[in-house]
Amino acid sequence: MTTASVNHGTLLTLKKQDGIAEIHLHVNKTNSYNLDFYRELNQAIDDIRFDSSVHVAILMSDVPKFFSAGADINFLKSADPRFKTQFCLFCNETLDKMARSPQVFIACLEGHTVGGGLEMALGCDLRFAGDQAGKIGLPEVSLGVLAGTGGTQRLARLIGASRALDLNITGRTLTPQEALQIGLVNDVFPQAQTREKVLEYARNIVQSATYAVSNIKLSIMNGIEMPLNVAIRYEGELQNLLFRSEDAKEGLSAFLEKRQPEWSGR
Repeated sequence: MTTASVNHGTLLTLKKQDGIAEIHLHVNKTNSYNLDFYRELNQAIDDIRFDSSVHVAILMSDVPKFFSAGADINFLKSADPRFKTQFCLFCNETLDKMARSPQVFIACLEGHTVGGGLEMALGCDLRFAGDQAGKIGLPEVSLGVLAGTGGTQRLARLIGASRALDLNITGRTLTPQEALQIGLVNDVFPQAQTREKVLEYARNIVQSATYAVSNIKLSIMNGIEMPLNVAIRYEGELQNLLFRSEDAKEGLSAFLEKRQPEWSGR
């Protein structure tokens, strides 16, 4: 058991222990955010990316009933269009860091996840929800705009263009169970057990072949943006790295010797 590291921010708190980082959101009663929040989130993600001891990162809310309601509407209304465009760009660049990092990022959804809150969750690699978590969706069309921090693009890549179009142009929200049916979330847990189930999932990753996990994640998240023939070559280069690793040697030996492998993460 390692000593926990805690970095208390104004709008979020970053905790790290035993290979798992937790990003706790506590912006306000709905976790509706502005640029200051995204600056803190960007800094937390950078901290995680540069920490080789962290293998999994979990975004979660310390606010009852809300994961996040998205961008603060008063903030958006008062900002000029050029500033809002740059704000969306910065948000997207921040979220994209999660997809390009070797750590697995998980969104733990225990409350309403709408608008930019869902876009934040879409920036993660995996999403798990409580069965009473509330509404999930992208209602930006009701404001006369689109979901501009990845809501049209990341959602379409996750659940397909037709379903993403329907959700974006109607602005309708889903229950956690409906989100599971279309692949928007990976699993739904009993509400009171959600956080512990997500932590259990994270601990299983940390105890596994983490070097292989990191390369699998990068192969999928980076490869999906490439033409298939290029992505296959990229996959092959990552496999070549794994073939040379200590964990691959240990895994093959353990299999042949009919014992549990002892992973080193190298």
